[in-house]
Amino acid sequence: MMRILLFVATNLAVVLIASITLSLFGFNGFMAANGVDLKLDQLLIFCAVFGFAGSLISLFISKWMAKMSTGTQIISQPRTRHEQWLLQTVEELSREAGIKMPEVGIFPAYEANAFATGWNRNDALVAVSQGLLERFSPDEVRAVLAHEIGHVANGDMVTLALVQGVVNTFVMFFARIIGNFVDKVIFKNEEGQGIAYYIATIVAELVLGILASIIVMWFSRKREFRADEAGARLAGTNAMIGALQRLRSEQGVPVHMPDTLNAFGINGGLKQGLAGLLMSHPPLEERIEALRRRG
Repeated sequence: MMRILLFVATNLAVVLIASITLSLFGFNGFMAANGVDLKLDQLLIFCAVFGFAGSLISLFISKWMAKMSTGTQIISQPRTRHEQWLLQTVEELSREAGIKMPEVGIFPAYEANAFATGWNRNDALVAVSQGLLERFSPDEVRAVLAHEIGHVANGDMVTLALVQGVVNTFVMFFARIIGNFVDKVIFKNEEGQGIAYYIATIVAELVLGILASIIVMWFSRKREFRADEAGARLAGTNAMIGALQRLRSEQGVPVHMPDTLNAFGINGGLKQGLAGLLMSHPPLEERIEALRRRG
Protein backbone atom coordinates (compact mmCIF):
# COMPACT_ATOMS: atom_id res chain seq x y z
CA MET A 1 0.00 0.00 0.00
CA MET A 2 1.62 3.24 -1.16
CA ARG A 3 -0.25 5.74 1.00
CA ILE A 4 -2.92 5.95 3.70
CA LEU A 5 -6.03 4.51 2.14
CA LEU A 6 -7.89 6.99 -0.05
CA PHE A 7 -11.05 5.66 1.58
CA VAL A 8 -9.87 7.10 4.90
CA ALA A 9 -8.53 10.27 3.29
CA THR A 10 -11.83 10.89 1.50
CA ASN A 11 -13.72 10.72 4.77
CA LEU A 12 -11.26 13.02 6.53
CA ALA A 13 -11.46 15.47 3.62
CA VAL A 14 -15.26 15.56 3.80
CA VAL A 15 -15.09 16.17 7.55
CA LEU A 16 -12.45 18.89 7.18
CA ILE A 17 -14.19 20.68 4.30
CA ALA A 18 -17.54 20.56 6.10
CA SER A 19 -15.93 21.95 9.24
CA ILE A 20 -14.20 24.83 7.46
CA THR A 21 -17.31 25.69 5.42
CA LEU A 22 -19.62 25.71 8.41
CA SER A 23 -17.12 27.74 10.42
CA LEU A 24 -16.79 30.36 7.70
CA PHE A 25 -20.57 30.74 7.46
CA GLY A 26 -21.05 30.95 11.21
CA PHE A 27 -22.89 27.67 11.79
CA ASN A 28 -20.70 26.79 14.76
CA GLY A 29 -22.38 29.46 16.86
CA PHE A 30 -24.71 26.95 18.47
CA MET A 31 -21.72 25.37 20.22
CA ALA A 32 -21.28 28.31 22.52
CA ALA A 33 -24.22 29.09 24.84
CA ASN A 34 -22.74 32.36 26.06
CA GLY A 35 -19.53 32.62 24.09
CA VAL A 36 -17.70 30.30 26.47
CA ASP A 37 -19.57 27.07 27.16
CA LEU A 38 -20.22 24.33 24.63
CA LYS A 39 -23.60 22.63 24.20
CA LEU A 40 -22.18 19.14 24.15
CA ASP A 41 -25.41 17.35 23.23
CA GLN A 42 -25.97 19.56 20.18
CA LEU A 43 -22.29 19.38 19.34
CA LEU A 44 -22.38 15.57 19.36
CA ILE A 45 -25.41 15.47 17.06
CA PHE A 46 -23.75 17.96 14.71
CA CYS A 47 -20.57 15.88 14.61
CA ALA A 48 -22.47 12.62 14.09
CA VAL A 49 -24.32 13.99 11.06
CA PHE A 50 -21.17 15.20 9.34
CA GLY A 51 -18.97 12.42 10.75
CA PHE A 52 -21.07 9.76 9.05
CA ALA A 53 -21.56 11.77 5.86
CA GLY A 54 -18.14 11.01 4.38
CA SER A 55 -18.17 7.29 5.15
CA LEU A 56 -21.73 6.75 3.93
CA ILE A 57 -21.17 8.73 0.74
CA SER A 58 -18.06 6.65 0.06
CA LEU A 59 -20.04 3.47 0.72
CA PHE A 60 -22.96 4.30 -1.56
CA ILE A 61 -20.77 5.30 -4.51
CA SER A 62 -18.17 2.58 -3.92
CA LYS A 63 -19.15 0.42 -6.91
CA TRP A 64 -19.14 3.37 -9.28
CA MET A 65 -15.79 4.57 -7.91
CA ALA A 66 -14.33 1.09 -8.24
CA LYS A 67 -15.35 0.71 -11.86
CA MET A 68 -14.11 4.17 -12.81
CA SER A 69 -10.82 4.11 -10.91
CA THR A 70 -9.70 0.62 -11.93
CA GLY A 71 -11.15 0.42 -15.42
CA THR A 72 -13.04 -2.71 -14.42
CA GLN A 73 -14.96 -4.30 -17.26
CA ILE A 74 -18.17 -5.94 -16.05
CA ILE A 75 -18.87 -9.37 -17.52
CA SER A 76 -22.50 -9.24 -18.61
CA GLN A 77 -22.23 -11.75 -21.44
CA PRO A 78 -19.12 -13.99 -21.23
CA ARG A 79 -17.08 -13.92 -24.41
CA THR A 80 -14.50 -16.55 -23.53
CA ARG A 81 -14.46 -19.81 -21.58
CA HIS A 82 -12.37 -18.07 -18.89
CA GLU A 83 -15.07 -15.45 -18.38
CA GLN A 84 -17.72 -18.17 -18.37
CA TRP A 85 -15.77 -20.07 -15.70
CA LEU A 86 -15.35 -16.89 -13.67
CA LEU A 87 -19.11 -16.20 -13.66
CA GLN A 88 -19.98 -19.78 -12.82
CA THR A 89 -17.46 -19.87 -9.98
CA VAL A 90 -18.70 -16.62 -8.42
CA GLU A 91 -22.30 -17.79 -8.78
CA GLU A 92 -21.51 -21.07 -7.03
CA LEU A 93 -19.58 -19.40 -4.20
CA SER A 94 -22.29 -16.77 -3.73
CA ARG A 95 -24.95 -19.43 -3.48
CA GLU A 96 -22.92 -21.33 -0.87
CA ALA A 97 -22.35 -18.10 1.09
CA GLY A 98 -26.08 -17.25 1.02
CA ILE A 99 -25.84 -13.95 -0.89
CA LYS A 100 -27.15 -12.73 -4.22
CA MET A 101 -24.90 -12.99 -7.23
CA PRO A 102 -22.67 -9.89 -7.32
CA GLU A 103 -21.51 -8.15 -10.45
CA VAL A 104 -18.29 -9.72 -11.72
CA GLY A 105 -15.53 -7.86 -13.50
CA ILE A 106 -11.90 -7.92 -14.61
CA PHE A 107 -9.57 -4.94 -14.24
CA PRO A 108 -6.39 -4.41 -16.29
CA ALA A 109 -3.51 -4.70 -13.83
CA TYR A 110 -0.34 -6.80 -13.89
CA GLU A 111 -0.26 -7.42 -10.12
CA ALA A 112 -2.26 -10.30 -8.70
CA ASN A 113 -5.15 -8.73 -6.84
CA ALA A 114 -8.91 -8.74 -6.40
CA PHE A 115 -11.45 -6.68 -4.52
CA ALA A 116 -15.06 -6.64 -3.41
CA THR A 117 -17.17 -3.58 -2.78
CA GLY A 118 -20.77 -2.42 -2.66
CA TRP A 119 -23.23 -0.82 -0.27
CA ASN A 120 -24.80 -4.12 0.84
CA ARG A 121 -24.19 -7.84 0.65
CA ASN A 122 -26.83 -8.36 -2.04
CA ASP A 123 -25.67 -5.54 -4.33
CA ALA A 124 -21.93 -6.04 -4.52
CA LEU A 125 -19.12 -6.10 -7.06
CA VAL A 126 -16.32 -8.66 -7.16
CA ALA A 127 -13.42 -8.04 -9.55
CA VAL A 128 -10.08 -9.71 -10.24
CA SER A 129 -6.99 -8.42 -11.99
CA GLN A 130 -5.90 -9.68 -15.37
CA GLY A 131 -2.55 -10.60 -13.86
CA LEU A 132 -4.15 -12.84 -11.26
CA LEU A 133 -6.17 -14.68 -13.91
CA GLU A 134 -3.11 -15.19 -16.07
CA ARG A 135 -0.68 -16.46 -13.42
CA PHE A 136 -2.80 -18.20 -10.76
CA SER A 137 -4.13 -21.72 -11.04
CA PRO A 138 -7.93 -22.24 -11.15
CA ASP A 139 -7.92 -23.47 -7.53
CA GLU A 140 -5.99 -20.39 -6.41
CA VAL A 141 -8.30 -18.04 -8.32
CA ARG A 142 -11.31 -19.79 -6.79
CA ALA A 143 -9.84 -19.32 -3.30
CA VAL A 144 -9.25 -15.61 -3.96
CA LEU A 145 -12.84 -15.25 -5.15
CA ALA A 146 -14.03 -17.10 -2.04
CA HIS A 147 -12.08 -14.64 0.12
CA GLU A 148 -13.80 -11.70 -1.58
CA ILE A 149 -17.20 -13.36 -1.35
CA GLY A 150 -16.40 -13.78 2.35
CA HIS A 151 -15.98 -10.00 2.67
CA VAL A 152 -19.37 -9.51 1.04
CA ALA A 153 -21.14 -12.19 3.09
CA ASN A 154 -19.65 -10.81 6.33
CA GLY A 155 -20.93 -7.32 5.50
CA ASP A 156 -17.43 -5.89 5.83
CA MET A 157 -18.04 -2.90 3.56
CA VAL A 158 -20.97 -1.67 5.63
CA THR A 159 -19.27 -2.41 8.94
CA LEU A 160 -16.09 -0.59 7.98
CA ALA A 161 -18.12 2.41 6.84
CA LEU A 162 -19.95 2.50 10.18
CA VAL A 163 -16.70 2.20 12.12
CA GLN A 164 -15.27 5.05 10.06
CA GLY A 165 -18.39 7.11 10.75
CA VAL A 166 -18.07 6.58 14.49
CA VAL A 167 -14.42 7.62 14.61
CA ASN A 168 -15.15 10.61 12.34
CA THR A 169 -17.83 11.71 14.80
CA PHE A 170 -15.52 11.63 17.78
CA VAL A 171 -12.65 13.22 15.87
CA MET A 172 -14.88 16.22 15.11
CA PHE A 173 -16.34 16.24 18.63
CA PHE A 174 -13.07 16.22 20.56
CA ALA A 175 -11.35 18.53 18.06
CA ARG A 176 -13.94 21.20 18.81
CA ILE A 177 -13.59 20.71 22.54
CA ILE A 178 -9.83 21.13 22.16
CA GLY A 179 -10.32 24.19 19.95
CA ASN A 180 -12.66 25.76 22.49
CA PHE A 181 -10.20 25.03 25.32
CA VAL A 182 -7.29 26.64 23.44
CA ASP A 183 -9.39 29.66 22.50
CA LYS A 184 -10.98 30.31 25.90
CA VAL A 185 -8.44 29.03 28.42
CA ILE A 186 -5.08 29.57 26.76
CA PHE A 187 -5.80 32.67 24.64
CA LYS A 188 -8.42 34.06 27.07
CA ASN A 189 -10.81 34.99 24.29
CA GLU A 190 -14.16 36.07 25.77
CA GLU A 191 -15.97 37.22 22.63
CA GLY A 192 -17.36 34.42 20.49
CA GLN A 193 -14.86 32.13 18.81
CA GLY A 194 -11.50 33.59 17.89
CA ILE A 195 -8.98 32.56 15.26
CA ALA A 196 -7.27 30.32 17.83
CA TYR A 197 -10.43 28.18 18.00
CA TYR A 198 -10.47 27.54 14.24
CA ILE A 199 -6.74 26.86 13.94
CA ALA A 200 -6.65 24.58 16.97
CA THR A 201 -9.73 22.70 15.75
CA ILE A 202 -8.27 22.04 12.32
CA VAL A 203 -4.92 20.91 13.74
CA ALA A 204 -6.67 18.68 16.27
CA GLU A 205 -8.81 17.13 13.52
CA LEU A 206 -5.73 16.25 11.51
CA VAL A 207 -3.89 14.72 14.47
CA LEU A 208 -6.92 12.88 15.86
CA GLY A 209 -7.82 11.78 12.32
CA ILE A 210 -4.50 9.99 11.95
CA LEU A 211 -4.95 8.32 15.34
CA ALA A 212 -8.49 7.32 14.36
CA SER A 213 -7.15 5.83 11.12
CA ILE A 214 -4.99 3.49 13.21
CA ILE A 215 -8.17 2.20 14.87
CA VAL A 216 -9.91 1.74 11.53
CA MET A 217 -6.94 -0.10 10.04
CA TRP A 218 -6.72 -2.35 13.10
CA PHE A 219 -10.31 -3.35 12.46
CA SER A 220 -9.54 -3.81 8.76
CA ARG A 221 -6.73 -6.24 9.57
CA LYS A 222 -9.00 -8.25 11.88
CA ARG A 223 -11.65 -8.69 9.22
CA GLU A 224 -9.02 -10.00 6.77
CA PHE A 225 -8.61 -13.04 9.00
CA ARG A 226 -12.39 -13.53 8.95
CA ALA A 227 -12.47 -13.28 5.15
CA ASP A 228 -9.64 -15.84 4.95
CA GLU A 229 -11.67 -18.18 7.15
CA ALA A 230 -14.70 -17.70 4.93
CA GLY A 231 -12.54 -18.40 1.89
CA ALA A 232 -11.25 -21.57 3.51
CA ARG A 233 -14.80 -22.76 4.20
CA LEU A 234 -15.94 -22.06 0.66
CA ALA A 235 -12.88 -23.14 -1.33
CA GLY A 236 -10.97 -25.38 1.09
CA THR A 237 -8.25 -24.56 3.58
CA ASN A 238 -5.42 -25.90 1.41
CA ALA A 239 -6.59 -23.88 -1.58
CA MET A 240 -6.82 -20.70 0.52
CA ILE A 241 -3.34 -21.26 1.95
CA GLY A 242 -2.03 -21.95 -1.55
CA ALA A 243 -3.51 -18.68 -2.86
CA LEU A 244 -1.93 -16.68 -0.02
CA GLN A 245 1.43 -18.39 -0.59
CA ARG A 246 1.18 -17.51 -4.26
CA LEU A 247 0.48 -13.89 -3.32
CA ARG A 248 3.49 -13.93 -1.01
CA SER A 249 5.72 -15.09 -3.88
CA GLU A 250 4.65 -11.98 -5.80
CA GLN A 251 5.26 -9.45 -3.04
CA GLY A 252 7.93 -7.76 -5.15
CA VAL A 253 5.30 -6.78 -7.73
CA PRO A 254 4.06 -3.22 -7.03
CA VAL A 255 0.39 -2.90 -6.11
CA HIS A 256 -1.16 -0.15 -8.22
CA MET A 257 -4.80 -0.64 -7.30
CA PRO A 258 -6.35 2.66 -6.14
CA ASP A 259 -6.02 3.16 -2.40
CA THR A 260 -9.77 3.53 -2.02
CA LEU A 261 -10.03 -0.20 -2.79
CA ASN A 262 -6.95 -1.55 -1.03
CA ALA A 263 -8.91 -2.17 2.16
CA PHE A 264 -11.17 -4.56 0.24
CA GLY A 265 -8.50 -6.23 -1.89
CA ILE A 266 -6.85 -9.52 -1.06
CA ASN A 267 -3.35 -8.09 -1.48
CA GLY A 268 -2.86 -4.91 0.54
CA GLY A 269 0.86 -4.30 0.36
CA LEU A 270 3.30 -4.14 3.27
CA LYS A 271 4.54 -1.48 5.66
CA GLN A 272 7.19 -1.58 8.36
CA GLY A 273 7.54 0.01 11.78
CA LEU A 274 5.01 2.61 12.87
CA ALA A 275 3.67 2.78 9.33
CA GLY A 276 2.52 -0.80 9.84
CA LEU A 277 -0.21 0.58 12.10
CA LEU A 278 -1.81 1.98 8.95
CA MET A 279 -1.74 -1.33 7.08
CA SER A 280 -5.17 -2.48 5.91
CA HIS A 281 -3.97 -6.11 5.72
CA PRO A 282 -1.97 -8.28 8.15
CA PRO A 283 1.29 -9.79 6.86
CA LEU A 284 0.64 -12.79 4.62
CA GLU A 285 2.74 -14.98 6.92
CA GLU A 286 0.35 -14.31 9.80
CA ARG A 287 -2.67 -15.04 7.64
CA ILE A 288 -1.18 -18.31 6.41
CA GLU A 289 -0.28 -19.37 9.94
CA ALA A 290 -3.80 -18.57 11.17
CA LEU A 291 -5.26 -20.85 8.49
CA ARG A 292 -2.82 -23.62 9.34
CA ARG A 293 -3.84 -23.46 13.00
CA ARG A 294 -7.45 -23.60 11.89
CA GLY A 295 -6.71 -26.90 10.19
